[in-house]
Amino acid sequence: MVFCKKFKYATTKFERKIKKMTENLTKEAFLEKVFNFKENKEWKFEGKKPALIDFYADWCGPCKMLAPILEELSEEYGDKIDIYKIDTEAEQELSAAFGIRSIPSMLFCPTEGEPQMANGALPKADSERVISEVLKVEK
Repeated sequence: MVFCKKFKYATTKFERKIKKMTENLTKEAFLEKVFNFKENKEWKFEGKKPALIDFYADWCGPCKMLAPILEELSEEYGDKIDIYKIDTEAEQELSAAFGIRSIPSMLFCPTEGEPQMANGALPKADSERVISEVLKVEK
């Protein structure tokens, strides 16, 4: 057993292995896992399950406040949704493609239908509501 200082609880090796975390995306990974805007003019979601995509920057205070909430959501929803992060400083083309003008911005991508954008650091309860209403996923 290993003690995790960040979350102040003990975890087994197995529990750490199955813990789901957010994933940072590059442009190439985004084109493969979310939407290939190079080949498609109309929205065509490439994922197998709904996704929440956080557009952030390392220097952004509200983005830093949102990060642990997204990690919690990732753990709580497990394999029901994918939660990705896109660094707007490193991936400026992706930011431009989605018209990101303020951060944090979150793109909610259901498997069917159009994605929806939310601007600002949503509280956890609001994020859960949008996941339920837009992504059609419950815990």
